[in-house]
Amino acid sequence: MKLSVRGEYALRALLVLGLNYGDHVVRIQTISDDQKIPKRFLEQILNDLKSAGIVESKRGLAGGYRLARHPRDITLAAVVRHIEGALAPVSCVSERYYEKCSCPDETRCPIRNVMKEVREAVVKIVERVTVAELCERAQRLKEEPLSALDYII
Repeated sequence: MKLSVRGEYALRALLVLGLNYGDHVVRIQTISDDQKIPKRFLEQILNDLKSAGIVESKRGLAGGYRLARHPRDITLAAVVRHIEGALAPVSCVSERYYEKCSCPDETRCPIRNVMKEVREAVVKIVERVTVAELCERAQRLKEEPLSALDYII
């Protein structure tokens, strides 16, 4: 699985909405400014997430976006699958987007075998992590002192 810029921006937008979860909406400009996401691109992403039932919007001057469900009920897997498609690194190991392998013997292909392990590891993590946990991690990371290595990056 390779997360595209679109996928990364979707997760970053959901992080902002998760951190502001409640009755009020968050203006798209606020999300754009906070996460340095181009506003037009963000509008497309949020509309896509709205069509999936992940976010909802309110129109008008006091409009904006909010999560359609509690942050603990939205997994990263659901978001990534909606935005990116398969979680698998190659289509022949995907459970939802399977495509016939070009290998001479798919059942004995060592590359497919390893990529299946990679998919299983990725799925295990992104099925477990929710927007709520992402928000908790953001709060913890804000409070942690930076190490010398953090300054290099």
